[in-house]
Amino acid sequence: MPLSAAEIARHPAVLRGVQEQSRTLIHIYQTSPRLAAVFATQQRWLLGHVGLALHFRRDPNDRRTEMTIARFIDVVRRNSVASRNTAEAFVKEMLHYNIAEYISVSGDGRAHPLRVTQATIETFIGWIHAHLKTLDRIDGGSRLTSFLDRPEMLSTLQPLIADGLLTCADVREPRQTFSLFIWLNNGGIAMDWLMSGIDPEDAHLDRIPTSVISISEFARWLKLSRTHLARKLHDAEALGSIGWVGQRGHSVMWVSRQFFDEYMAVQASKLAVVDEAFEASMSAVKER
Repeated sequence: MPLSAAEIARHPAVLRGVQEQSRTLIHIYQTSPRLAAVFATQQRWLLGHVGLALHFRRDPNDRRTEMTIARFIDVVRRNSVASRNTAEAFVKEMLHYNIAEYISVSGDGRAHPLRVTQATIETFIGWIHAHLKTLDRIDGGSRLTSFLDRPEMLSTLQPLIADGLLTCADVREPRQTFSLFIWLNNGGIAMDWLMSGIDPEDAHLDRIPTSVISISEFARWLKLSRTHLARKLHDAEALGSIGWVGQRGHSVMWVSRQFFDEYMAVQASKLAVVDEAFEASMSAVKER
C-alpha cells in the first residue's frame, strides 16, 4: 500500500528526508539553471509535468498520440493550469532553450510533433530519484533500487505522477504563505533553501531559525532583483510567517511554525502522489 500524505507528514524521519531531497533539487537548480528557470513557478512546474506526460504517453506508431502545441494547450486548458496564450508561450520557450524539440516540421505550426530532449529527461530523472529516496527513508523501502533496476518504468511513472499532481488540491491550492512564494520566480527553490537550512532540533519552535541572513545574497543566488524578493518577504512578514532574530536583513531569518507546517504538508501530499504512482507503475511492469 502506498503511504498516505497523513502517514508521511507525521513520520519522524520526514523532515530530514525532505531536507535531503531539497538539497538535491537545489543542486539540480545550480547545475541546470536554464532548465530550472523554465519551471520556475508553480504554474510552469505543472506545465512541465503536462509536457512530460504527453511525451511519455505518445505511441511512435500512432500519430494521433504525438505531442503537439495544439494537444498541449488542450490538456492545459482542460485541467485549468493556464490560459491558451500562457501555454503556447511556454512551449515556445521550451523550444527556444532546447528543453523540447521538433520531431518533424511538416504540417502547420500547432501540428508539428514535439518531444522532450534527452538532456531534459536525464535532469528530470534526478527529481524522481530524490523523491523515491525520501519515501524509502520514511519506511525503509527499496523504491529507488527498483526504479534503477527498471529504468523503462519512467514512461509509465511520470504520466501517473502528472495526473496525481493535477488532481491534488493540497499541491495545487496550498495555503497562505506557501502560495505567496509559488508565484515568485524560483519560489519553490527559495522555500527549499529556507527549509533545508533548518536544524531539525529547532523544528518544534514557534519561530524556527534558518540559515538565511542577507536578502541581497539570497536574491543574487535566486537570480531575482533584491527589490522583488524583498517585497515578497515583506508580504510574508506581514502574515507573521517570517521575521528576523535581530535587525531585518542583518540577522538570521526565522520561519513560523505555520509556514513550516504548510511547506511540509505540500511535500507530504506531493510524496504521496509519487508513491501512489510508483506502486501503480510497478504493478504495470510486473504484468507485462
